[in-house]
Amino acid sequence: MPLDARLHDENHLKVLRLLASHPAISQRDLADRLGISLGKANYCIRALLDKGMIKMQNFRNSQNKLAYVYLLTPVGLTVKAELTAQYLKIKMTEYEALKREIVQLRREAGELQGE
Repeated sequence: MPLDARLHDENHLKVLRLLASHPAISQRDLADRLGISLGKANYCIRALLDKGMIKMQNFRNSQNKLAYVYLLTPVGLTVKAELTAQYLKIKMTEYEALKREIVQLRREAGELQGE
């Protein structure tokens, strides 16, 4: 999978995970928690809405301001599960490569200390 597509999927997974655990989160808080701009958070929300992965419902919060709750649809739950499995596979591959690199570095460090 190309890096751009992988990052896109990773961003969508992070947004889906956060919305699943905090459905009443504001877009500003979502952006802050993910370390992205408010515009990017809005773009991700819109993309997930357009793809039918989430739906929005209006409600009025305690400060009498209009707010939204974001709910994952069945499609969104399925995609979240698929992206989670893909992300886990990628991270496990990276982890195995990192373990091999650590072994090699320890070998090299031991050789240098032994000289």
